[in-house]
Amino acid sequence: MKPILVLGSTGSIGLQTLDLVRTQPGAFEIAGLAARSSWRPLLEQVREFRPGFVAMTDEEAAEHLRPKLPPGTELLVGPGALERLVAQAPFETCVHGVVGAAGLRPSVAVLEAGRTLALANKESLVVAGQHLMQLARDHGATLVPVDSEHSAIFQCLRGESIGRVRRILLTASGGPFRALSAADMAEVTPEMALRHPNWDMGPRITVGSATLMNKALEVIEVHHLFGLEPERIEVVIHPQSLVHSMVEFVDGSVIAQMGPPDMRGPIHYALHHPNRRPADLRGFDLDLFRRLDFSEPDPERFPALALGFRCIEEGADAGSVLNAADEVAVEAFLQRTIPFPAIPRINALVLDQRPDLASSLDDLLESDARARSLARREIAALSA
Repeated sequence: MKPILVLGSTGSIGLQTLDLVRTQPGAFEIAGLAARSSWRPLLEQVREFRPGFVAMTDEEAAEHLRPKLPPGTELLVGPGALERLVAQAPFETCVHGVVGAAGLRPSVAVLEAGRTLALANKESLVVAGQHLMQLARDHGATLVPVDSEHSAIFQCLRGESIGRVRRILLTASGGPFRALSAADMAEVTPEMALRHPNWDMGPRITVGSATLMNKALEVIEVHHLFGLEPERIEVVIHPQSLVHSMVEFVDGSVIAQMGPPDMRGPIHYALHHPNRRPADLRGFDLDLFRRLDFSEPDPERFPALALGFRCIEEGADAGSVLNAADEVAVEAFLQRTIPFPAIPRINALVLDQRPDLASSLDDLLESDARARSLARREIAALSA
């Protein structure tokens, strides 16, 4: 059995990963599980999978969990618990589904250990993509993207040289507001933004899909993962979310990776990489695939998208700053402190004030902290 870690096991990616493990008895052993504060569902997972290690970053929640753990499971607690889990648990592949910049240090730990990182934590690459790719090369580690779009590109490029690529076509559903006027955007509520038409995701990613900020961050990921300059990255709106992304080669051939909008597909691929294994997952269905539509994104209604390309051009800590500002702005929107169109405006204002640091991971995290403070200041000014 392949031993795996699941970071963020009580979140969307973690739950779907464990669902796949259940459908493949004898294929995987759960070496460790990690969550922030959801101790009750984590306890249920521990009782089912009996991992040797479990980690919680929230110390108060961990104290609720501690007395209920079965014998043989060691509890790691506190801000560095995930890194200690990576260091102590015997595993081959780590499925990393933690949301936010807090997932960066665990990503670093997995790559430094020379293991396979099945990465759904997009913030790691957005904040420190250049560092992570270098760590993977230096330590002989493998980074397999789990985001559906990046998994699609990864699969389309298998066996191909990046020099043969004319452009990457990164698909976006357009979210629930792709046909909404700019004036109507001001009336969008958190409840409306959290109703994604195709995907079941966490709140931050779902709101990011509605603003297209999520796609801006994915543009930065593509740049780091595949070494592509912005001129060879293009975003297209594809409302059905069946074509997860496309690669156009220098001879004009286009290869697309397709499938239903189900994150279990890319997770399954990452778990078994570099092999393909049978799975009871839906493939081609005539009714589902009957229609495929594509269009250009509207830059006036979705100004967030341009910020991703700007970050590639500016480099340094631009990705770290953009991601941090967006985390704060999205939370403010969900708390009804700012209107929906203010999210990209605040992100751009904070990006204008970035300190331009990038010589180390500590510098990038310093920029992250500073950007959060600036974003809160801009939100306070807007709300005054």
